[in-house]
Amino acid sequence: MKAIGYQRPQPGETAGSLVDLDLPLPEPRPHDLLVRIEAVSVNPVDIKLRTAAAPPDGTPRVTGFDAAGIVTAVGPEVTRFRPGDAVFYAGAIDRPGANAEFHAVDERIVGPKPASLSFAQAAALPLTALTAWELLFDRLRVPYGRKTSDDAILIVNGAGGVGSILTQLARRLTGLTVIATASRPETAAWTRAMGANHVIDHRKPLTDGLKAIGIPQVRYVASLTATDTHLGAIIDALAPQGALAVIDDPATLDVVPFKRKSLSVHWELMFTRSLYGTPDMAEQHRILSEVSVLVDSGVLRTTLHEEIGPITAANLHRAQAVLESGRAIGKLVLTGF
Repeated sequence: MKAIGYQRPQPGETAGSLVDLDLPLPEPRPHDLLVRIEAVSVNPVDIKLRTAAAPPDGTPRVTGFDAAGIVTAVGPEVTRFRPGDAVFYAGAIDRPGANAEFHAVDERIVGPKPASLSFAQAAALPLTALTAWELLFDRLRVPYGRKTSDDAILIVNGAGGVGSILTQLARRLTGLTVIATASRPETAAWTRAMGANHVIDHRKPLTDGLKAIGIPQVRYVASLTATDTHLGAIIDALAPQGALAVIDDPATLDVVPFKRKSLSVHWELMFTRSLYGTPDMAEQHRILSEVSVLVDSGVLRTTLHEEIGPITAANLHRAQAVLESGRAIGKLVLTGF
């Protein structure tokens, strides 16, 4: 089968940092689905792995996590899906990636594709929807479905993949006032379209932006990028007994200044449940199933911003270059081989 991956860690600008591969079909494990891939999207984690993680035993590593496709076969212990089902999912960080014609994935982290979306539109959602959902409801423990609240959430980088769906979840499934950051007219417009009540510029002091909209402090902050750059402003912006959730990789994170306000800090990594095989691993199946229903009922929308073309090493390289530039909006998707 056709697949795309890398043979050794390299910077993105290096020629051949991603290569087209010809590999045997994967062998499904007992809980696995074998999925024919129809569309994939790109995420910052793809770049982190490609530039820093050496493939085991020197064999090429297939990249990619977000995927949408059709189940072609199932393992002997599968109970949730059958061949012919359309699915979407974000995969596992300790298994081969989804940038391949066929992909084996545990059914417990897979959801039914929203019927109202194309494969490309669906592939934009899984990793970021899971990250945003877990951050908001599992880590920050914001009450799901409670539509009245005097609290607010500040989302740093509202126009990115996670920010785009987190804005929707917070605006439509909670009572929080949603304040998102964006620095360009086009990203500010996108963030408002996702449902933000207010947009402030993260190139300027966050506290100044909050004061300008009349909300000097918030109960929650979701820091999706540049946490180390904004950390002092985040501490100032959080109300006493507030909470910060972090998904990026700051070089350091000094939590001592959080003590005076009794602030809590929460890490979110979407891969934790599958990486450790936690007892609640199937919660990701439930989340994706609910996201699918919410999309089909019109509560949530896809965050697809641009289709790059077919799934090839050259197109993946081009899509990852857009992510590395820091100018991506929403999600970038590739469709078909």
